[in-house]
Amino acid sequence: MKALIIDGYVDEPACLGVPPYISPYPRYIAGALRERGFFESDIHYLTIDALRENPPGAGELIGKADLVVVIAGTTVPGKYLRASPISPGEIEAIFRAAHGAKVIGGPIRLGFSNEGGKAAKGTERGINLGDAVLAKMDLEAFVYDLFEDRGVSGKGNIGSFPIRLKAPDSVDHRFRTTEEIGRWGSEGAFLIRQHPDYPYCMCELETYRGCGRKVHCSFCTEPFYGASDYRRVEDVVSEVSALYSHGARYFRIGRQPDLFSYHGTDAGGPVPKPVPEVLERLYKGIRSSAPELAVLHMDNANPITLATYPEESEQILKTIIKYHTPGDVAAFGMETADPAVVKANLLKASSEEVFEAIKLVNRLGASRGANGLPEILPGINFVHGLIGETKKTFQLNYEFLKKVLESGLLLRRINIRQVMAFPGTPMYGRDEAAKKHKKLFLDYKEKVRKNIDIPMLRRVVPEGTVLRDIMCEVHEKEITFGRQIGSYPLLVGIPSLLPLRKFTDITVTGHGMRSITGIPYPLHINTASSALIRELPGVGKKAAASIAAGIPYADKEEFLKRVSEGEKIVDFIEI
Repeated sequence: MKALIIDGYVDEPACLGVPPYISPYPRYIAGALRERGFFESDIHYLTIDALRENPPGAGELIGKADLVVVIAGTTVPGKYLRASPISPGEIEAIFRAAHGAKVIGGPIRLGFSNEGGKAAKGTERGINLGDAVLAKMDLEAFVYDLFEDRGVSGKGNIGSFPIRLKAPDSVDHRFRTTEEIGRWGSEGAFLIRQHPDYPYCMCELETYRGCGRKVHCSFCTEPFYGASDYRRVEDVVSEVSALYSHGARYFRIGRQPDLFSYHGTDAGGPVPKPVPEVLERLYKGIRSSAPELAVLHMDNANPITLATYPEESEQILKTIIKYHTPGDVAAFGMETADPAVVKANLLKASSEEVFEAIKLVNRLGASRGANGLPEILPGINFVHGLIGETKKTFQLNYEFLKKVLESGLLLRRINIRQVMAFPGTPMYGRDEAAKKHKKLFLDYKEKVRKNIDIPMLRRVVPEGTVLRDIMCEVHEKEITFGRQIGSYPLLVGIPSLLPLRKFTDITVTGHGMRSITGIPYPLHINTASSALIRELPGVGKKAAASIAAGIPYADKEEFLKRVSEGEKIVDFIEI
């Protein structure tokens, strides 16, 4: 029996699966299939982008697979460098071509929309699924339950008895348990070898899901997963160990709404009280099981947690810095600086509390690490179009960001989006502000990008900073675009066509709104193009022409003698 998992990508508030990321969903599904008796060789995986390239045998595989599983859903869609989430039309085409059992799931069960500012539609009303079944709760649990219970679990009995598939419409919908994914996460780790970016894919790790707050933000989809359901530390570490054994070297602890609250306790506050010892066990365990990992980053942190429990949060930050890799980002869901909007939408933290959290992360994490970036910085998420939003909201948000900038604090990135309201949330049907303020939103966003992002980026990575291990990903005209593999990596434009899927170090030479310009470090001056020479820090057009005219140089001593600006740039070149 053969199964095909098609990854249409997910992008949720607390989970990312857009390349180079691979989310836990396909790995859990593969693990569930293994436990039901499938051989690894009979579990196939394709990303939607790989499928679009029409690789040999892909169409035949869809047609002959006994089970086709589609993973989809972007509840917070973003802009992606070289990937594009699956479209409704592509879902319909896949299911028309499939002849076996057909299942779709993931966050798409909550609905879908193409962009922020537009309410999501119900999936079954908006997509013609044919005879495919939408998993209305957990996709991995549904796939597991598709097969008859053999009275045993674990891979020890694989191949010793037939696998029997049930009729999909006869299977109940349910949530999986943490014990199940404790097994499936490790059993499905082999799947990363089929990812098109392997071995350079970032494995998103889950610590828990569900919200620990007693009240929930008006627009958030995380409460649909229920109360916080913490995984055992040992299970997460075992999954990392299994992924590492299959060649994984890039990890992000990203699938949770607030890493600082992992296994938190109820102390009567607005959010669970952090338990630093648990985070120490987690990070130390990951490092022990994956000693030569290349990246270990995190994602979400609730600023109210850091503001309410600063001592515990400081201990956790010290643990993170001890075991992680530099360039890390603690993404804060601030949403707004307008107290009226905070109250109307039951949001988490006031602007004053967010500011205190930003200061705490800066105090411990702003020092520069080995890869050229600060150890760990906060990122800020703003959501517009919320209940109670007025023109004043935009002003207050801008003033908050200006305060952060003028205080000398660092933000790694500022995410600004319009709300996408989903059925079942208090926000649904009340997103009129998103439409009303569309032009105001776009003008304000442009103002932030020009007046806040650019000077902030110059502070985070000043001209002349050397950034290590930039993965070259796409060519556009005469420019190579690349990024470090990490959490919210900086986009780097290099004015030269460099080999793709190769790493290079770069010197930062310019700053855009959300990206930088760089040149290879060190720059081999005798073979460098004029475009690259012109990008050397502090070199103008006239000096660049003079340097180019003097090629070749015998050594750096000759270069210094012949080039008047040589002292400024000699550290960035190689001869």
